[in-house]
Amino acid sequence: MRHGETEWNAEQRLQGHDNSQLSQRGISQARAFTAYLRTLAPARVVCSDLGRTRQTAELIGHHDAPCDPRLRELHMGEWTGQTKPDLIALHSDNYHSWRAGSFTPPLGETWGDFRARIGAGLRDWLARGKGDLLAIVHGGVVRAACHEFLGLPPSMLVPVTPGTATILHFDPAANGAARLEAYNIGAVAPDISVAD
Repeated sequence: MRHGETEWNAEQRLQGHDNSQLSQRGISQARAFTAYLRTLAPARVVCSDLGRTRQTAELIGHHDAPCDPRLRELHMGEWTGQTKPDLIALHSDNYHSWRAGSFTPPLGETWGDFRARIGAGLRDWLARGKGDLLAIVHGGVVRAACHEFLGLPPSMLVPVTPGTATILHFDPAANGAARLEAYNIGAVAPDISVAD
């Protein structure tokens, strides 16, 4: 699950390892997800150690979920705090290459290192117990997991909406291989403001 919308998300500002609180809309998104969560009924829950995922975990009734720094968002280096429109205006080629995983902002984390970190963290949590695992994470983490476990590169994936779920099914007989069962789903109404 991606955390609910933050104040910086609403401003189209890159957060990376920095943090901002959930917006009122983000709080509503997380609360709306609880009904959907009851149908998923995960056996275990883990979250990133950043405040926005911990706040989301609390809102959906998992205040005691363990936090793992390996599940943090991509470190965006000098781009942290910058807005998407400004980056596109000033560094269009680099921005689009970054979204595709082939450019790293100064002092940022490479896509390869990020993907490896996310893969290792999720594999560890999957191996720790039986039953479904809910990981409350970030948009980049969802994309990295899809790349790591499904072979879908970041250039092929649209960003996931805050407060939604992406479901990967891991078949124990398939030696760690996964199948995509759902992407960007949940109780959240689509944001039609981005359609213009």
